Amino acid sequence: MCLSIPSKVVKISDDRTMCTVDTMGVQRDANLMMMGDDEIQVGDYVLLHIGFVMNKIDEKEALISLDTYKEILEIMDENDRRKTILDDDECPNRGE
Repeated sequence: MCLSIPSKVVKISDDRTMCTVDTMGVQRDANLMMMGDDEIQVGDYVLLHIGFVMNKIDEKEALISLDTYKEILEIMDENDRRKTILDDDECPNRGE
């Protein structure tokens, strides 16, 4: 299953090539090389694909999407929730 869950940028590396994002409580590193210089700042919401930040999205839209995902994830246990978020990085069907 492919999900595109908005993730909040919580840290950017000094060389600005990598960032740490928080996806509903799960933090992971993401590559910023697909984005323009200084396009992404700490606190921005982004969408990822196979570990790369692909889009910056509006905070209001991100929060609406996150509320919907929270409703879905509330019925999953912690392991299923973590697996769903991490599997999203490996989704083979995204972008088709």
